[in-house]
Amino acid sequence: MPLSGIAARQGRFDIVNSPLTEEAVLGFEYGYSVQTKTTMTVWEAQYGDFVNGAQVFIDQYIAAGEFKWGYDSALAVLLPHGHEGVGPEHSSGYLGRFLQLCADENMRIVVPSTSAQWFHLLRQQATTERRTPLIVMSPKSKLYGNVASHSTLREMIDGAFQCVLGDERIADASAVERVVLCSGKFYYELRDARDGSGDESTAIIRIEQLYPFPHDPLRRVLARFTSLRSIVWAQEEDRNQGAWRFVRDELETVLPADCALRDVCRTATPAGAHSSVAAHRREQAQLGATALAAAEL
Repeated sequence: MPLSGIAARQGRFDIVNSPLTEEAVLGFEYGYSVQTKTTMTVWEAQYGDFVNGAQVFIDQYIAAGEFKWGYDSALAVLLPHGHEGVGPEHSSGYLGRFLQLCADENMRIVVPSTSAQWFHLLRQQATTERRTPLIVMSPKSKLYGNVASHSTLREMIDGAFQCVLGDERIADASAVERVVLCSGKFYYELRDARDGSGDESTAIIRIEQLYPFPHDPLRRVLARFTSLRSIVWAQEEDRNQGAWRFVRDELETVLPADCALRDVCRTATPAGAHSSVAAHRREQAQLGATALAAAEL
């Protein structure tokens, strides 16, 4: 394993391929993370929805263990999550449900969109003194194949994890009248649609950490836009399963005066994702167009 030979005095690096028994394995990893204070424990699902088979450990232990018993854990739960047209069983990590369990900074819910953000996030989780579970919604197949999400070595050496990523493509902040907020891989589709239309009055801002919600960093980013009139929250998830019902209250507290707040989501459904790639692509394109058009209303 190359990662075992990076430095002469590095820590031990182990990869264990576990059986497909989510409840048993996640329960073990949680207990291991509670007992070992100097080891970073990571549990990654093959698909985001696999965590549903271990929901009892999320509810009873990972979300509430510190509050109930004082058990601190720095377990990192990586859930490949994102609509890609492969059906509800392989699309959703139940982001909305995790956000419902958040209170008193009991967990971190993060949706990284670049490789540098991934790197700094995991390094931060491994070294932080405040040990809390980390839940990462990570559409890895889409980001791995998207060159725009790749980062330079310099960004990894000199950077740090950012809870909010501003729009570096905006040349004149005073010309921005509309901001579209989003998370994860959906950013790249929105950005490409915006750039393709030649729209210079709409900025696209990424909320990389959904909980604890980054109020102050977002305020600082929004303060750049002195002509701001409207803000749109855009997500690829269904209205009842994504982050919207959580973030709308948080966004109300940072909304500039005389600025309207709107949302763009998929229609609420019990399943949460299409099994048809063609239908998914049509919906995805419509979401992007609606998000940018909604910003103009």
